[in-house]
Amino acid sequence: MDLHHALVLLDSTVDEVSTQFRRVPGSAILLRYVKNSYQNDPIRSVVELCLFLFAVRYLLAPRYSTKKKSMDLTEEEIDELVEEWTPEPLVALPTELEVLEEERRPIIAGPTGPKVKLMNGKTVTNLASTNYYNLVSNDLIKERAVQILRNYGVGACGPPNFYGTQDVHMDTEKEIARFLGVEECIVYAQSFSTIPSVIPSFSKRGDIIVADRAVNFAIQKGLQVSRSTIRWFNHNDMEDLERVLAQVQQEQKRKPLTRRFIVTEGLFEATGDIPDLPKIIELKQRFKWRLILDETHSFGVLGRTGRGLTEHQNVDPSNVEMLVGSLSHAICAGGGFCAGNREVVEHQRISSSAYVFSAAIPAMLSVTAAESVKIIESNPDLIVDLREKTRLFRQQLERCEHITITSAPENPRLLFHLNREILEHKVIEDEERLLADIVEECMNSNIMIVRVKKVMDSSVTDFPKGRKFGWDCPPMLMASISVGHSKKDVETSGSVIRKAVGKVLGRLKK
Repeated sequence: MDLHHALVLLDSTVDEVSTQFRRVPGSAILLRYVKNSYQNDPIRSVVELCLFLFAVRYLLAPRYSTKKKSMDLTEEEIDELVEEWTPEPLVALPTELEVLEEERRPIIAGPTGPKVKLMNGKTVTNLASTNYYNLVSNDLIKERAVQILRNYGVGACGPPNFYGTQDVHMDTEKEIARFLGVEECIVYAQSFSTIPSVIPSFSKRGDIIVADRAVNFAIQKGLQVSRSTIRWFNHNDMEDLERVLAQVQQEQKRKPLTRRFIVTEGLFEATGDIPDLPKIIELKQRFKWRLILDETHSFGVLGRTGRGLTEHQNVDPSNVEMLVGSLSHAICAGGGFCAGNREVVEHQRISSSAYVFSAAIPAMLSVTAAESVKIIESNPDLIVDLREKTRLFRQQLERCEHITITSAPENPRLLFHLNREILEHKVIEDEERLLADIVEECMNSNIMIVRVKKVMDSSVTDFPKGRKFGWDCPPMLMASISVGHSKKDVETSGSVIRKAVGKVLGRLKK
């Protein structure tokens, strides 16, 4: 067949197809639409033809299942795979420093106090506890504790809302509320779980919390559980707090109203210093926020009568919506509390997880806490004595040129770290090893202090990737003073710590 015959056959075929197509109902309308639409735009016709062909191909393509096909294995193959599989450890292997500290860990034999006897038979001066007023050894408290133990037993054996509340619990709550000068108080069974339950009781997803970057780990857990929007201000920087509050106010314009809280501490666990509470009150009133103040370490310590930061800085406690504190530090009992107005307290009784789902605090500890508060209030000389011994101890430590004390002068829990210029080229792990050696040197001289340990990371963060959560403070040592220590104990302890620091750093220079 030559080219002429092929063209003739093609023309006849096209004519036949055209004739048959015109017999189809509506074909004339379609042809007229195509002619009018595409006579000046041939590219569009080509594109739509390609899309049409792609759609036809897609519809006619074979179907593929996205489900993974199961693999049939024999029993022998399964056994081989099981033998070869090595599970990942539940926790990371201990570091060299952790192993060393575990070997050195002192174990107290008998009661704790200003001086304690260890399992190895050595008696040491105890600067590692928060027994500030030596209430652990108070005979009146011991007698009351034994009496309550005989009358009430060892525990409540039930949550407060389910027959776990006893009359002594209500008495303790009334006593703490009276002592602080607020309407009501609620007592929790465990100190650490108090503020992680208080925060999410009031702040939920969508609410906003502005917190100091140096807040303790318990507060961090409360922020995490609340699922609120967390904003941070630099540690004790009131100008930065004002900037953050103003920024949030600007961002929230014309948005639904949310609950907003400022969270800070009375005495910071990580640094030992004190915030400017009057300024925080002024800012929270100006921007219309609420304040949650954690007085875990300041309750019983700050103020003329130990009422905490509000008394220390002459602030009306009614200006603080929630005062959270511990009964296990200066009070030497157990549990925690949250004080405020009636609505704040009653709301927690039905919505705070640690209160609703935990057994009530044992009656013995509840009465011990109430008695301790009464003793501190009725014996102001205890606070004066503690302040004087804290001052003497601080003077001893300040004579050491190699350390910096970060704690406030009123804080009997002294936190201090090595000066940065000494450790210019040292990583954190090396510095922590130096602190562990200082602790051991002090122990060799019968003085027991402790290296501060902290969680270095958390999922509650707005920091850049790779930056650790919380206040970026250096590794620290902690030493606490008690009224049970004599002035000689205080001065000797300070001298021993100075010499231990000098000895360890002297080995570093060799």
